[in-house]
Amino acid sequence: MLILGIDTSCDDTAASLLNISDEKVELVTNIVSSQNELHGVYGGIVPELASRRHIEAIWQVVDRALSGAGLGELSAISVCAGPGLIGSLLIGCSFAKAVSYLKGIPLVAVNHIEGHILSVFLEMGGGTAPPAFPFLALVASGGHTCLYRVEGFLKYAELGRTRDDAAGEAFDKVSKLLGLGYPGGPAIDALAGQGDPAAMRFPRAYLPGTFDFSFSGLKTAVRLALKDITPKEQAMLMPDIAASFQSAVVDVLVRKTQWAIKKQRIKRLAVSGGVASNSELRRRMKEMASEMDAELFIPPPALCADNAGMIAYAGYHHLRAGDIAGLDLNPKARLPL
Repeated sequence: MLILGIDTSCDDTAASLLNISDEKVELVTNIVSSQNELHGVYGGIVPELASRRHIEAIWQVVDRALSGAGLGELSAISVCAGPGLIGSLLIGCSFAKAVSYLKGIPLVAVNHIEGHILSVFLEMGGGTAPPAFPFLALVASGGHTCLYRVEGFLKYAELGRTRDDAAGEAFDKVSKLLGLGYPGGPAIDALAGQGDPAAMRFPRAYLPGTFDFSFSGLKTAVRLALKDITPKEQAMLMPDIAASFQSAVVDVLVRKTQWAIKKQRIKRLAVSGGVASNSELRRRMKEMASEMDAELFIPPPALCADNAGMIAYAGYHHLRAGDIAGLDLNPKARLPL
């Protein structure tokens, strides 16, 4: 079964071709057209520019993803219908509906967060098997930071989510404060390796008694710290500021996830989303999982970031369940899982 996946939830135009059956999962292609250069000038995503660029890029990206396969060979088309930037989502959904109508193939709508959760089933590397159910899933990205208990395919129970900024959003905003550009995650990760994570005391919003997250106060603390130092001092302290900020984010993500493992009594953990590419988070999660005697599943960095392979894979399970979308499908900027 060949499934075309499409994701235009934010600023990346992504399309993937998935060859899948009960016995095999093969990600044939995974094409992503980045808009980082376009938005880097502004230090963050400009929604109107993102949607216009999706219009320009989507057919070229899909054509590359098909990799010689014809549209008539497809069994279904799976598209991200939210959450995300509504203008961007409309491009992907409109294109997918057109293909579905033209070729008479099923259209499947997928929640973006669901895609991230299931990305660990695509390619673990080294022959590692995907997690058995139930497992816990931490999704940390530019738009989302949330914890789920996953009972099975299409069976998700939210344990907690961010009350304000997502972890990736905090990285981007702090990067802009430091003049490191967009996207902020890779820039801060690289700079933090040269600094002392204990150099500055930034707050950790643990929100005891909940599995919720909060990173807005941390972002404000960095801004206030920069206000109290001269530009010359800032230039000298940049690595320490980056390392201290990153340490605060990672501390919260690791500690809250550890609490969830204890409370839920589940020792299988999947970590995904763009922030899961962060080297310090990956290292600390491995340490914590080892201490807890828990199994840890983290996709390769290419599958942590937004991609359409995860959308195609989630779409396969919706298709098997008979969950087919109609041509009246409308994306939603806010879409609970």
